[in-house]
Amino acid sequence: MEDSLDKFGKFLVENFRDKGIYYAESLLAGIWKAPSLQDIQTGLSHLSITQKEAVKKAIISTLDSAMHDFLFALQVQAEYKNEIQITVDKNNIVDLSDGIHGEAYSDDGWYAKYSKYEVIE
Repeated sequence: MEDSLDKFGKFLVENFRDKGIYYAESLLAGIWKAPSLQDIQTGLSHLSITQKEAVKKAIISTLDSAMHDFLFALQVQAEYKNEIQITVDKNNIVDLSDGIHGEAYSDDGWYAKYSKYEVIE
């Protein structure tokens, strides 16, 4: 059974990181039908495979950085003001970690356990 911290990590990885990467991959592949996305997809269609891979890596790195910064801000906020709390199974997830912003990393971190995509280093 997953503990509350891992349950939160799985939710965040699946619904923020992996969905964001899938969306970017779909833009790069030109599969979206929405009229508002056609200009973006047309622009991306002119990129080489190498360039598309670089764009994908940049997007993964951006999402990972944004998630890290969000979790770090949550940690700092909890230590000083504690006005914003995220609870899972009635547990404050920040209290369950000695540094929630680092939970995604390592061989047994959230990315390794729950993500379908590579980690950009």
